[in-house]
Amino acid sequence: MSLQDDRKEYLNGELNDDILSANPREMFLAWLEEYRLLGNPDSTAFSLSTVGKDGFPDSRIVLLKEIRHDGFVFYTNYNSKKGQDIAVSPNVHALFFWPEMERQIRIKGHVKKISRADSEKYFLSRPKLSQLGALSSNQSEKINSRSDLELKFNSFKSKSLDEYNCPDDWGGYCLSFEKIEFWQGRRSRMHDRIVFEIKSNLEWDSFRVQP
Repeated sequence: MSLQDDRKEYLNGELNDDILSANPREMFLAWLEEYRLLGNPDSTAFSLSTVGKDGFPDSRIVLLKEIRHDGFVFYTNYNSKKGQDIAVSPNVHALFFWPEMERQIRIKGHVKKISRADSEKYFLSRPKLSQLGALSSNQSEKINSRSDLELKFNSFKSKSLDEYNCPDDWGGYCLSFEKIEFWQGRRSRMHDRIVFEIKSNLEWDSFRVQP
């Protein structure tokens, strides 16, 4: 199977130099809203990369659930592989890829847990079956079979409770943004790349980098 001829031209947009004076958080919000208006499922999905104690990077898709003034919030099992990696090093990388708009956003930063009260509030807002999924899964741990997993799930489901408590090992992280790169595909692979980096005085430094 040859992949060498699989290519396309990027024609949908451009990033002019006046974007260098933009607020990167506001620019992210604008791009996200544009993408959501296209009606794509999982428009808030992004790839989160961590590095664990073995020194190898690991990536997985997670969902952005809240945008705060100081970062992006996502939720997971704290004992999962990503949670264990974050316990070793809070430095992470996030990648949003929106092919329909020929755009990428790359974010470098670090994560910290949000408050327990905020995690519990969000957990109780989730659909009941999603709550059951979090309760019945020791995320990333080995299990003998799918049927054993279903058995665990059904054991919680049979309790027929109106409300489930948020597990102690489940909750949210907030990803701060220390470096954000906005990428817009352009013709002839002459892509636009605009980078924002946070400075010591909490202001942003911005510059263009070559494709």
